[in-house]
Parts: sequence; C-alpha cells; structure tokens
Amino acid sequence: MRAAVVVLAAGAGTRVGAEVNKVLLPLAGVPVVAHAVRTARAVPGVVRVIVVVRDGEQDAVRTRVEPYLDLAPPEVAMITGGETRHLSEWAALRLLAPAIEAGEVDVVAMHDAARPLASVPLYEDVLSTAERVGGAIPVALLDDLVSEDGADLSDVLVGVQTPQAFRAGDLLAAHRAAATDGFEATDTAGILARYADLVVAGVDSTERNLKLTTAGDFAVAEALIDG
Repeated sequence: MRAAVVVLAAGAGTRVGAEVNKVLLPLAGVPVVAHAVRTARAVPGVVRVIVVVRDGEQDAVRTRVEPYLDLAPPEVAMITGGETRHLSEWAALRLLAPAIEAGEVDVVAMHDAARPLASVPLYEDVLSTAERVGGAIPVALLDDLVSEDGADLSDVLVGVQTPQAFRAGDLLAAHRAAATDGFEATDTAGILARYADLVVAGVDSTERNLKLTTAGDFAVAEALIDG
C-alpha cells in the first residue's frame, strides 16, 4: 500500500485565545503542526505528505516544520488552502490527482493538524482498513454524556476524529463530483457518503487523540506527552 497524508493546517483556532493560528503554537517545545507532520512521515507506506496552510502563513508554517524534517523520504509539500475545510481538501487532492491517476497512491488520509497526538499505530489501522473496505474513520467513546431524560449515553455515542482515510480513486472521484455540484461537506466522510458506494468503517481510537480547541487542551496534551 502506498499512502498520502494531507495535514490540514489552514484553520484559525480563535477559541485558543492566541494571536496566531493555534497550529503554530508550541506543544511540549515543538510546534503543533510539526508534531502532526513528523508523525505522518513516520507511518510505514506513506509516500506523500501535503500540508495545507492558510494564505499568508506559508513562511510561518515552513519555518516551524523544516527544523523537524530529515532528508529521508517522504518529502513534504505545502499548498494554500481554501476558505473552508472542504475546499482545502479539494486543493490537496488536485495536487495529488496525477499520482492517484497513475496508480502511485492507493489511499489518502486527511488529518487535522490540531490533533497532534495521533499515533503511528492509529494511522496504520486507519490506512489498512481503508485499503481493505474503502474508507475508515477513528472513533472514540464519549464519556459522561446523558440524554435529556437522564439516560447514560457514554457507551452509545462516539466522537469522530481524524485521520480519516479512503481509497484514493474513490476520494478523488467524490470530490470531483462535489465540485461539479457545488456541494460541500463538513468532513471527508460526508463527501464519500454522498458520492461513493463504499463501506466506511470505524476504527477504535481514544481520547488521547484530542483536538486542540481551547487553551486548556494544550495543558491536557502536554500532560499526555509527559505521561
């Protein structure tokens, strides 16, 4: 299997309360985006890594990522994203399209840079499942949830995370169809659900793969790294 990983780093992250994009902030001494890119490059079978950035932040992202890259493959490419997550994904897929059509990439994973603790084993599980059945998304049980009538929902509802992975040809075709229709989805799986007839399987994950949304999440993530 040959995989490409798209690291989505074009968000703003205003709820963190910082003056810069949260993926540029340090986490345990390493920029958030560098954590995400470094892990993606370490996954066996990954041949392409693309970082999608917000226009105007190209230099800022580059200076934070380059110190953590070595000369070994895969190389890291950087492109400018769109105004929405969907358009940022589409920009990355347009860049990957020649390799996908040439059969050089079998599976594509879309990952939020704001989830810097995604592990190599999680990537491996998601990518191998996607290669086998068509698509895969990490899911984790949501703790301490109750319904309006007080029923415990902790073992019923799950939270959907990234990286989300899909067979490359199906993902490219679905995005092309969405572009033709002017359709946008809130996450990658939503595009496949509308335009592709394939199985999207859930892969077990944990709360460790948290998304950095508020300043408090940084403290939690650093504690998990130190632990």
